Amino acid sequence: MDNAGVTAGVNPASSRHLSTNLGRRMKVVVAPNAFKGTLSAAEAAAAIARGVREVFPDAEVIEVPVADGGDGTVDALVSANRGEYRRAEVEGPLGDPLSARYGLIESGLIAVVELATASGLTLIPQSRRDPRTTSTFGFGQLLEAARREGATTIIAGIGGSATNDGGAGMALALGYRLLDTAGLDLRRGGAALSRLERIDSSGFDRAWQSVSVKVACDVTNPLTGPQGASAVYGPQKGADADAVRELDAALGRLAEVIERDLGKRVADIPGAGAAGGTGAGLVAFLDADLVPGARLVVDAAGLDAALRAADLVITGEGRVDEQTAYGKAPGEVARRAHAAGVPVLLLAGSKGAGWEALSALGVTSVVTVTEEGVNLQQALNEPERMLERAAVVACRTHPWTRK
Repeated sequence: MDNAGVTAGVNPASSRHLSTNLGRRMKVVVAPNAFKGTLSAAEAAAAIARGVREVFPDAEVIEVPVADGGDGTVDALVSANRGEYRRAEVEGPLGDPLSARYGLIESGLIAVVELATASGLTLIPQSRRDPRTTSTFGFGQLLEAARREGATTIIAGIGGSATNDGGAGMALALGYRLLDTAGLDLRRGGAALSRLERIDSSGFDRAWQSVSVKVACDVTNPLTGPQGASAVYGPQKGADADAVRELDAALGRLAEVIERDLGKRVADIPGAGAAGGTGAGLVAFLDADLVPGARLVVDAAGLDAALRAADLVITGEGRVDEQTAYGKAPGEVARRAHAAGVPVLLLAGSKGAGWEALSALGVTSVVTVTEEGVNLQQALNEPERMLERAAVVACRTHPWTRK
C-alpha cells in the first residue's frame, strides 16, 4: 500500500502529547469526509474505526463524520450528532413532486438541509436542464418544513444546484411576491427576473426573524460579472453563451430591486454567486450568514469537543490534493487537530497534485487505499474493506503509534 509520510511541518508537541498519555487508554478521533461515489462520511468513519480497533483493540475510538457543506452534509451531521431524519414533500427544480430528506440535531433545535435534495442538478436529466426556467422553490419549501419542526437554527448546504434564479423561487415559497411592472407575479426561473419591478414582503412569515440561518458556502464568487453565478456555473447547468448573458443581466436586476426594496446590498458579497445566486437570496430574504462550508460543518459535528485528550486523529476523503488543504473538511480537521497538538493521519483513495501542502497543517502521513496488487477497480468494488485495510496500515506504520 502506498504509505507516503509527510515529514515537513511535524509538530514536536504532538509527539510529546502521545508519549505522555501512554499510561491511559488511547483515544483516537476518526473524522473523514465522504469518499465520493463510494462511501458516505459515516460509512468511511465506521470502516476506519474498524481498522483502528484491529491495531488498538483497547482504544477509545470516536467517530465524527464531516463534510464541506455540499452533498453529504446532512448525513455527516446527523451521524456525528446522533440526530434523526425527516422528509418533506417539495417541488423539484422543474416543478416535479419529490420527497426531500433533511436532518434534525441537538434535540431538534438545529435543522440541516441541502439545496441539492430539492433543487439539485442531478434531479433533472441532461436533456431538460435549462437554468432560465429552473427554480429554487422546492428549496424554500424544504427550509419552511425545517422551521415548522421547531428548529431555531438551520444549517444549509447549497452545493449542486440546477438553478440560476438568485434564490427567487425560494423567496416565493417563503411568502414573498416578485412582481412585474403590471403588478403581476413573475414566472419561476432565472430569466423572468429581467422583468422584476418590485418585491412584496407582506406575505413573509415574520416567525423567520427568530431563526438563525447559516449557509455552508465554499465559493467566493460574486453574484454577477465574469466571476459571477451565471458566467462560471451557468454552462454546467445547460446555459449557452446567450443564456449566460441573459441570466447575468437578470441577476443584476434582482440585486438592484433587493437593494431598493429590502435595503440589502448583495451583489458584491463573497459567495453571493453560490448555487446560481442562492447565496445572495439567502442573505436578502432570510438574513442568512454565509460561512466557509468546512468550518461551519466541522463546528456543528462537534470535532473540537472530541479532540480533548485525543492521542491521534484520522481523517480522509476520496482524492487528496492541494484543495484538501484549502477549504475541504479534512484540511479543516487537520488544522484544528494540529492546533490542539494532536497528530493527524490522512487516508485517501488517491493523491493529486499539491497534496504535500497538508504537511503545513500537521498531517504526518498520507496513506492511499490502492497499493501494489490492489487496483482501483478493486478499491471501488470493496471500498469499506479497502479503507479498513488502509487504516490498519496507517496505524501500524505511523512512527508515533509503533511500540
